[in-house]
Amino acid sequence: MPSPSCWQLLLDDPPLWRRDGVLGEPTATRLLQRLDAEVSWQRPTLRLYGREHPIPRRQAWMGEPDAHYRYSGRDFIPQPWHPELPGIKAEIESCLAALGLPRALNSVLLNRYGDGQERMGWHSDDEPELGEAPVIAALSLGAERPLRFRWKDRRGPAFNLWLPHDSLLVMGPGCQAVLQHALLPRQGRIHQPGLRINLTFRHIQPRRP
Repeated sequence: MPSPSCWQLLLDDPPLWRRDGVLGEPTATRLLQRLDAEVSWQRPTLRLYGREHPIPRRQAWMGEPDAHYRYSGRDFIPQPWHPELPGIKAEIESCLAALGLPRALNSVLLNRYGDGQERMGWHSDDEPELGEAPVIAALSLGAERPLRFRWKDRRGPAFNLWLPHDSLLVMGPGCQAVLQHALLPRQGRIHQPGLRINLTFRHIQPRRP
């Protein structure tokens, strides 16, 4: 089980942790390549201001059969786990246990960013299915990009957290209540980073009849 000393505490209240080299090489790169080639990637549309817009990335939702997720007015039914992911999930659950956090993960949202212009807008992972104080564990593979955070009440300045290949970011209890995060497009004419796949493991509460 990973030691707490492996972690960087990036923010104390609410807690944000990062651990680098969580899978190790060549495992992390092999996982990136397999997911890119083997996952049934989709580009769903979301309704904004009465119009349908394709999301600016590709994604897949996987997990246990009852881990249904509703986002932006749409229901997402989980695909079965990719063969590599149950073992990865178990490793991440060990990481959460080392931090003293709940570790019953039953689903994962995979986002595929083909280049530096693909993105995700400002949001919090605070849907009812995630419970009152969700813990989100985000594994980054591929090109390093910053995840930008801002306070909902603007109590402080926005800030970036850089997420290199094979790093795990844990957003602890309270993060979704007071923070929003986004993956913004790369700015300027500098080199555009390549493929990035992010896996956000979480626990979805079964829906009540």
